[in-house]
Amino acid sequence: MSAAGGGAVHAAVDLGASSGRVIAGRVEDGRLRTEEVARFPNGPVTVPAGSRAGLHWDVLSLYAGVVEGLRRAAGPHGLASVGVDSWAVDYGLLDADGALLGNPVHYRDGRTDGVPERVFAHLPAERMYAVNGLQVQPFNTVFQLAAASGGAQLAAARDLLLVPDLLGYWLTGERVAELTNASTTGLVDVRERRWADACLDLLETGFGVAARDLLPGLVEPGTVVGALRRGPEPGAGLGAAAGAPLVAVGSHDTASAVVAVPAATRRFAYVSSGTWSLVGVELDAPVRTEASRAANFTNELGVDGTVRYLRNVAGLWLLQESLRTWRERGREVDLADLLARTARVPALSCVVDVDDPRFLPPGDMPARIAAFAAETGQRPPEGDAEVARCVVDSLALAYRRAVRQAAELSGTDVEVVHVVGGGSRNALLCQLTADAVGLEVVAGPAEGAAVGNLLVQARAVGAVEGGLADLRRIVADSTEVGRYRPSGPRTPWEAAERLLHG
Repeated sequence: MSAAGGGAVHAAVDLGASSGRVIAGRVEDGRLRTEEVARFPNGPVTVPAGSRAGLHWDVLSLYAGVVEGLRRAAGPHGLASVGVDSWAVDYGLLDADGALLGNPVHYRDGRTDGVPERVFAHLPAERMYAVNGLQVQPFNTVFQLAAASGGAQLAAARDLLLVPDLLGYWLTGERVAELTNASTTGLVDVRERRWADACLDLLETGFGVAARDLLPGLVEPGTVVGALRRGPEPGAGLGAAAGAPLVAVGSHDTASAVVAVPAATRRFAYVSSGTWSLVGVELDAPVRTEASRAANFTNELGVDGTVRYLRNVAGLWLLQESLRTWRERGREVDLADLLARTARVPALSCVVDVDDPRFLPPGDMPARIAAFAAETGQRPPEGDAEVARCVVDSLALAYRRAVRQAAELSGTDVEVVHVVGGGSRNALLCQLTADAVGLEVVAGPAEGAAVGNLLVQARAVGAVEGGLADLRRIVADSTEVGRYRPSGPRTPWEAAERLLHG
């Protein structure tokens, strides 16, 4: 795709937990055309020894993939804009010279085990929730920083940048914190949309972490951060992409994915389905009630002043780890064939709580599923198809619970569930979600984060106009969606939910 073929070309850098990609996009006649121009692997790297042993991200390899992808997207004619989105919470530390102090620690690393309880001894959970409105996850940045306190790396740091902002700094030389991703750290006042003094004071007084000195200024999505740098360093290899404006999009990939929900009204729930599933509704203001905290719902900030009221659900990670485990044992399992066989397994034969902490780290997922089943009086799944059926049934059950609670706790009237992201391609999971929730499921676009990324940057540079409704109209006109209507009785799903949650 190039500017020679029509309108201006925008490039979305979309980084996921298993791969990164650069997708070029162009808006013509009210429709968005996209093309994947580069894809590169991503994943945890285990450091076996030393004071910082554990799981890390190979962010330098990611940056190399980003640069090559932007060069391809630009071709000979250049780019109208660039935007970067990624997963949340993880960060890089820079020294006084602006150099990276080691690869970012992976959120699945075990260094935060038990840390939330230590933090709440200084700032009780209910008081923290009243400020940041955030679901308690052990990997939230506030807990990562508490875990890192006293270390030489943090002591030497002068700046902290979340992953998409770190890549943006290397591309432009500008240091900012984009708000949608910053809101996942636990360090943002979700009502005021600024850094939260109470949480920063907690880190300083309780753990000796001067986070206030490390964090850059916050910017809203749609802000033009700067131009991609020219010259041999660090813009070598950018080619004609050098000089393009970098736009701070919804840099938390879910924030961009929610922009890409092709909804005609606000009466929808969404499932951003990938390695993680984020299930919730879009609001104008956060919900910080005690009932919301007890249900472990989060208020993450969205594009155009919105709030993403949601719960993190473990997602397709359980299936991905199962496939990896079988592969390590010498069994290559074709996913399409597996899902075909999975559809023939009786429904709800076995279910697990996908958010149980045992399923968070890498490891032998089929064995963990079997152990959970035995502990709850169920027959453990046998064979790959039964394991996969357990995973998709359990995900649909988790979606049911999250959608219903989100609607109830926020007072939202939900009429339809939109599934965006890679999980929208999984027809079995989409149908099971419709059956479990009892509402129509609309599936697509599959590259939801990249689509939302592209449209926010296109609007920022004047290629499109309007609010979220206008952007979503472009998505709807550009996307062939799948539709799944509920079938069968609700009773088996109700029984499965009682088994797991009483």
